[in-house]
Parts: sequence; C-alpha cells; structure tokens
Amino acid sequence: MADTRPWAIFLMGPTAAGKTDTAMALHERLGHELVSVDSAMVYRGMDIGSAKPSAAELARAPHHLIDIRDPAEPYSAADFRVDAFSLMRQISAAGRVPLLVGGTMLYYKRLVEGVANLPSADPAIRQRLEAQWQAEGLISLHKQLAEVDAVSAQRIHPNDPQRLMRALEVYFASGRPMSELWAEQQPETFPWRVLSIALAPSDRSLLHQRIAQRFEVMLGEGLINEVAALKKRNDLHLGLPAMKSVGYRQVWEYLEGEYDYATLVERGVIATRQLAKRQLTWLRSWPELNWVDSQRSDALDQVLKLVRDSGA
Repeated sequence: MADTRPWAIFLMGPTAAGKTDTAMALHERLGHELVSVDSAMVYRGMDIGSAKPSAAELARAPHHLIDIRDPAEPYSAADFRVDAFSLMRQISAAGRVPLLVGGTMLYYKRLVEGVANLPSADPAIRQRLEAQWQAEGLISLHKQLAEVDAVSAQRIHPNDPQRLMRALEVYFASGRPMSELWAEQQPETFPWRVLSIALAPSDRSLLHQRIAQRFEVMLGEGLINEVAALKKRNDLHLGLPAMKSVGYRQVWEYLEGEYDYATLVERGVIATRQLAKRQLTWLRSWPELNWVDSQRSDALDQVLKLVRDSGA
C-alpha cells in the first residue's frame, strides 16, 4: 500500500556543521518552510551564544520557533512537540514541506516517538540535584540513577547533566523509573514521511577547529555582554534550562569570578565539543539517516540531490 503521508525533512548534525546555511539555501531553492529545532534559539535575548540567524538571514529565510520564549520561561521537548506538530500540519496543509533544522536531538526524538506521561519539572527537586552535581560531580548523579533506574542509566551518558537530572527528577517526583513510564507508552505512527539528513564533517579534528573558532568569534561579537545583560535580571539563574545552554553557563560562571578569561575560553570550547560528541552519538543510532560530509565543496548539491530523489 502506497504511503500517502506528506513529507518532512530533518536536517540534523553537530553544532558548527553548517546546518543553518544549508537550510536557508534549501528554502531559497525549493521553498521549503523552516522550523528551528534548537533549545537555545527559542529564547529571546540569547542571540550570539546560540548562533541564532541574524535579522537579515531571518528576512531571507524565516524560521519558526525562534524567539518564542523569555529565558525565565522553561521550554521542554514536550512543548516543542506540541508547537512543531501544529506548525507542520499548517505547512503541509498549505502544500509546502516542513524542513526541521537544528541540533537538539531530544526534540527530534520526542517529536517522532511521542511523550510519555511523565511528571512535569519540579524546581525543588531540580535545585537539589543541581547542588549535588556541583558538590559531587556528574558521576554521583549517574551512580544514583543506576541504583533506581538501571535501564535509563545504561542509556544516558555520564556526562549528560540535563538527561541525568531529568531521569532522577522523574523518579523522585513519581516514585517510578522513567524507563518504566516510557515502556508503557503506546507506539504511534508519525504523521509524516521523513527524509533524515545529517550534515557533519568526516574529519573530527576539523569540527573541533570550527568549534574553537566559532566560540572565539562569539566572544568577539559580545557574548560576555549578552550574558551580563541577562545576569542583571533578578528572575534568571543557572538552574533555568536557558542558562544551562552551552556557552551561557560558562560565561555566567566567568562573570561570577569562578575563573579567568583563558579558562572561560577553554571551558566553553570543551563544553561545545562535548555537546557535538553527544549529538554525533545520537545521530549514529538514528534510523535511515543520510550522511553528508559538510567538508565537501558539493555538500549542498548532495543535500539537494537527496531531497529531489526522495520527492520531499
């Protein structure tokens, strides 16, 4: 039986791989409508550190789900799923193809697989876990998770603070392991046929160079002043999802006097590399993924060929 579901394109990849430029080129050549899949770009006032497209770029190629939240308002993967589904339905109904672009892999996963009946965020529990992280390190959180939810502990990397804390938060809030709650989730058919493309350099050392260069550029463009302006607000703190974004946390801690400028650069680059490593780990397990080497001069042509050959 023919698959009559409308098409959607997922343009994924590690940070600093060139996803935004490629997505804008696809929009200009094929008219596909862009939906951002980025947990930092959703926040207003977080422009430099999230590598948010400029006003001129957004005028050329508008993106949905950018600047939709104040940094004091948490935005979750479940929120993203609701917003993305609504937009994708509108785009498909208008006869266009939704092109989802970004590197927040959890958003893609929740979008496709659904959201289990998990308890909502609990600030008190999260604050306690944050304090444990700062005092005892991530290994302590991972060890604790292994004791109460071995399945989740096996799946979550010991260096992934957000997912570690969320799994523990779910356990303490509900009294049940998150893996158990997910196992009860009924599978459902995703309403779109998906062409998944991963844009990434084949040479990991080149990606590391790009990450280091980009962080230096962000600092040169005023990232410290951007974070200082956020820090002046009374309603923002490091416990909020927005302020945990890579780069923002490190600059915040630098402004608190926790380390000098050279250490800020080092920590910012290391944190971004760790993010890229986690993104690549997610991507390696993504089904039916088409890899495109972003180093190649014809990378855009390869992406265009994949799109045209699929019919998306």
